Amino acid sequence: MLRPTLIALILATSVQAECGGNFSSFLDGIRTEALAEGLPSTAVDCFLAGAQQAQSVLRADRSQGVFQKPFLDFSRALISQNRIDNGRANLSRYAATFDRIDREIGVPRGVLTAFWAFETDYGGFQGNFNTRDALLTLAHDCRRPELFRPQVLAAIELTAQGGMDPATTTGAWAGEIGMVQMLPEDIIENGRDGDGDGRVSLKTSAPDALLSGATMLRSLGWRANEPWIQEVMVPAGFDWSLSGLDTVKSTRDWAALGVSAREGSLGAPQASLLLPQGHKGPAFLAYPNFSVLFEWNQSFTYVMTAAYFATRLEGAPIYDAGDPFGGLSGDEMRSLQRKLAARGYDVGDIDGILGRKSRAAVRAEQRRLGLPADAWPTPALLNAL
Repeated sequence: MLRPTLIALILATSVQAECGGNFSSFLDGIRTEALAEGLPSTAVDCFLAGAQQAQSVLRADRSQGVFQKPFLDFSRALISQNRIDNGRANLSRYAATFDRIDREIGVPRGVLTAFWAFETDYGGFQGNFNTRDALLTLAHDCRRPELFRPQVLAAIELTAQGGMDPATTTGAWAGEIGMVQMLPEDIIENGRDGDGDGRVSLKTSAPDALLSGATMLRSLGWRANEPWIQEVMVPAGFDWSLSGLDTVKSTRDWAALGVSAREGSLGAPQASLLLPQGHKGPAFLAYPNFSVLFEWNQSFTYVMTAAYFATRLEGAPIYDAGDPFGGLSGDEMRSLQRKLAARGYDVGDIDGILGRKSRAAVRAEQRRLGLPADAWPTPALLNAL
């Protein structure tokens, strides 16, 4: 559940641990920084004792090729019948917890269950990376220290509170802990006791994890009792350049353009049209809550798949896959990103992943070249460039 955090107080202090360089010196800087923030020296010493740089974490950080898969392939791989069956069983098993979340917070049970499934397979595999070492390694690495350095300080605070044992606490490679994979800052700010035992145990208590995850989503701007995505049908000859998260229209306007719900009626007042695999693939309206999910994971394909799975868990039919054009291989996608970057577009990292920035650049070039501007890169676009 890797996501950007709020700017931590640590960045406002004049004493900062710098990334890179000697790891032992880096730890000394963290110690100085933590003490300057007023964290207890006993907790600081306990946290840093035995800390190690983890090369396995760096390898995992740089090996996320799974997100290169297109939406249809990715969703079919993640949404197995077994996951659907287990999801429905858990919806029944923890019905009282979900009912409480509905009343108090308004986050749908399908959304929470989808992330619970994808993050840890309903708690079955929560990761075996030492959390302390993972956070310190990523804070030391100069790729994204502004994201992970505040999490190190939060983990020390969590240690001081008794919510983490630095030597034994394990989780995902990016430092997330528990069944729905929350970072230390999120645990401190949003951890809730869902089972009434007086403790917040995100690794062993599903009610704690679900209630805490829902509380976090609310803090990120989730709109209570509103939809997130809905599969729709779009007429032939549609102006495909209107698709994408950058274009927001009222559902009344979408209906006037011929967009209709595949089942039922259109949901929240405003939405964006998403074509995860181009205009010949499935189509969805994304409501404001959809964007909140990017705080859980920044991959468009992952969030799209989790959001769709959530609708399936709540009774929606399997999507109409359509007959989309074949996409690009990883190498071809990287070549396309380089060409787009050379034309002045900000596509982020040249990583072969069709993220939000790459989609926006693809749509702009398709429009310029007179191709269907649906943000789905094809060999025809690559050849035209």
